[in-house]
Amino acid sequence: MTQLFMTEAEIYQLVIDCLAANGCNKDNAEALARTISRAERDGCASHGLFRMPGYVASLRSGKVDGCATPTVERISPAVVRVDGHRGYAPLALERGRQALIEAARDNGIAAMALVNIHHFAALWPEVEPIAEAGLVAMAFTTYKPAVVPAGAKQPLFGTNPMCFGWPRGDRPPLVFDQASAAMARGEVMIAARDGHAVPLGTGVDAQGELTTDAQQIIDGGALLPFGGHKGSTIAMMIELLVAGLTGMDFSYQAQENDNNDGGPPNGGEFMLAIDPNRCGDADNWLEHSEEFLARLSGMPGAHIPGDRRYANRAAHADGGIAVKQSVYDSCQQFMRTG
Repeated sequence: MTQLFMTEAEIYQLVIDCLAANGCNKDNAEALARTISRAERDGCASHGLFRMPGYVASLRSGKVDGCATPTVERISPAVVRVDGHRGYAPLALERGRQALIEAARDNGIAAMALVNIHHFAALWPEVEPIAEAGLVAMAFTTYKPAVVPAGAKQPLFGTNPMCFGWPRGDRPPLVFDQASAAMARGEVMIAARDGHAVPLGTGVDAQGELTTDAQQIIDGGALLPFGGHKGSTIAMMIELLVAGLTGMDFSYQAQENDNNDGGPPNGGEFMLAIDPNRCGDADNWLEHSEEFLARLSGMPGAHIPGDRRYANRAAHADGGIAVKQSVYDSCQQFMRTG
């Protein structure tokens, strides 16, 4: 399949131009471009330019306000609330991040509830800066029903990703980002686009039968939770944290209220930040945890989550980022018809 090589800066500008042609203002376009270009930089193609058709569709339908201005409120000493006012999540997250960091440093632990946002990206770009600031961080969000609860026949949960970040002093933080589904839906969509099979246990077809056909999973089928009932209960927990705590839609309600234009529904996100210097081992927590991580990374076959992402980041800085020609062409078309 034909591809071209682009720099991170070129992808960033391509996204800005595409979004600006379809109704995004400067602040929203730049925040979203940072998220998308970083996904491409780190080898996360399923959350990079691949998502542009959904972003553009939601702008054109009017579902998303491309000029929204998020508002940040510290509703208690340890809780921050950010209202995205129907805009995309990246700008709301950027506007609320410092308030979350400050609240965690003041109190030892803090939470941030994001409401009225449209989330369509990976979580690690949101968690990594908080871990770089020296805090432990977690993030959770939902989507529309795509995952069948253990023992059921119909999807109820979103793919419901969770992300965890651990600071490592002057080293890049440990950050993992994973769906509670057996595979992220974006990865299944790429497999369907490219005609690749997915592992058995990823999902079921429209009749509820196990299949390795990615297209059947997308077309009327559903994903399965990882680890059976264990992944299912984690997906349930995320629904309650994201929607139950914030008052935003559960995944099934997001489906009912969405216009199905291909872009992300309106919803929420929940984040936690913890200051390790305020948790009882201020003098030794970093050295103590680094001993554990050294033991883990020294085991044959084991690795530290995020290492591949950092390796991709370094490699792409030197050799450029491979972008499918068809993906690039679709962005160009969006600019011409915006």
